[in-house]
Amino acid sequence: MRAVLQRVSSASVRVDDRVVGRIDRGLLVLLGVGPDDGGAAVAFMADRIRTLRIFADEAGKMNRDVAEVGGAVLLVSQFTLYGDTSRGRRPSFIGAAPPGLARALYEDLAAALRARGLHVETGEFGAHMDVSLVNDGPVTLILESPPERGASR
Repeated sequence: MRAVLQRVSSASVRVDDRVVGRIDRGLLVLLGVGPDDGGAAVAFMADRIRTLRIFADEAGKMNRDVAEVGGAVLLVSQFTLYGDTSRGRRPSFIGAAPPGLARALYEDLAAALRARGLHVETGEFGAHMDVSLVNDGPVTLILESPPERGASR
């Protein structure tokens, strides 16, 4: 799995003319799923997202995680994180998981984050989404789960 985490003051996702997910302070997580990802990747990402200390404490140091600051997570599927731009002029997305697997693991990650005590909003899997955010800092990080046992990566 690959994820882009952005610390936000607010973020929302619209599909057509309706808001499908919205948070105030917290993390916007853009998530890509690879074909070899599974339960271990979900657990790794959920733990890492839940425990990353990227929010400021009283001294202004990044020393608090999203739960400690009462933040939420807006989780948005983003298969383009597996886009290969090494050749040609158009990215190839053959490195992304097929939609059925990607949807299942996306939903599993949302459930895993909720099980870790976080409020989670989501985008709409497979839809064309308009994502709005106010990046706080800005703080933007890239996470990648380690390869699963027996994976071909």
